[in-house]
Amino acid sequence: MRITLIGLLWFMSAAAAAQDYPSRPIRLVVPFAAGGGTDISARFLAEGMQPLIGQTIVVDNRPGAGSVVGTEIAARSAPDGYTWLLGNISMAFNVALYKQLPYDTLRDFIPVSLVTDQPNILVAHPSLPAKSLKEFIALARSQPDKLTYGSAGNGSGTHLAMELLMLSQQLKLVHVPYKGTGPALTALLGNQISSFFSTFASALPHVKAGRLQTFGVTSLKRAPTLPEAPTIAEAGVPGYEMGYWFAAYVPAKTPPAVVKRLNELMVAAIKGPTAVKFYQTTGVDAATSTPEELAKFQQGESAKWGKIVKAANIQPE
Repeated sequence: MRITLIGLLWFMSAAAAAQDYPSRPIRLVVPFAAGGGTDISARFLAEGMQPLIGQTIVVDNRPGAGSVVGTEIAARSAPDGYTWLLGNISMAFNVALYKQLPYDTLRDFIPVSLVTDQPNILVAHPSLPAKSLKEFIALARSQPDKLTYGSAGNGSGTHLAMELLMLSQQLKLVHVPYKGTGPALTALLGNQISSFFSTFASALPHVKAGRLQTFGVTSLKRAPTLPEAPTIAEAGVPGYEMGYWFAAYVPAKTPPAVVKRLNELMVAAIKGPTAVKFYQTTGVDAATSTPEELAKFQQGESAKWGKIVKAANIQPE
């Protein structure tokens, strides 16, 4: 009887908390540096949701270890709905990249909703002699271990995108990891590295301005905001495809009513007219889901990329 009463009291308390939610500012943890695709998606999500929830949403960039640092911070936060995590595809493959993560992706987080989906885009400094994907592949083959490529960190999506290309074309490039897409793009703009599979939204302004050249996008269809850029598949690597997705999570044990309310607000913000216009101009696609759909999707992505990590012989850290 006592256990039942305690359970009833907890349920009533959680329901009351959800009814008042949110009543104070919210922290949105981004486990990557400012300026990258995850950061861009997070800041726009925060901007779109603030009018709906009536509270300030503070974006907290915590880069490091391929998103592990920031993700652990979110996992250890109070499960009250006031700390969110904007994760990305790394949530699916970090389990294959690290011998022992300081958190369990499935146990320590509750999926809320997909947020956006975008292709990566292979870009290079204009001074690189290659002017197409076929020329880039030929140049890399003629100079094994000479060309360099940047990434947003070891095991990041930008890293595995190039590993997938190298596996399919038997290429050998030197990996130079950075602490996020922003720093990697800065290095590429400064001609410190040869190439980079950037998130689309981050690289688009530089491509449009002629500061970077592009060899193709990783989606199966061309990006409407950059129709002149071919897909990697049509540019010479049939079957190549990678979607770089972003999704929101909260710590485990967050009250179900809060998760439900948060999902409703998030979906409304993502589907709003301001958001749609933003996505159309940046080449990012809106992508919403139920918590259950996101959980199932993530499991499938983990299986897919786990196989690629093994095939690329990337040793877990």
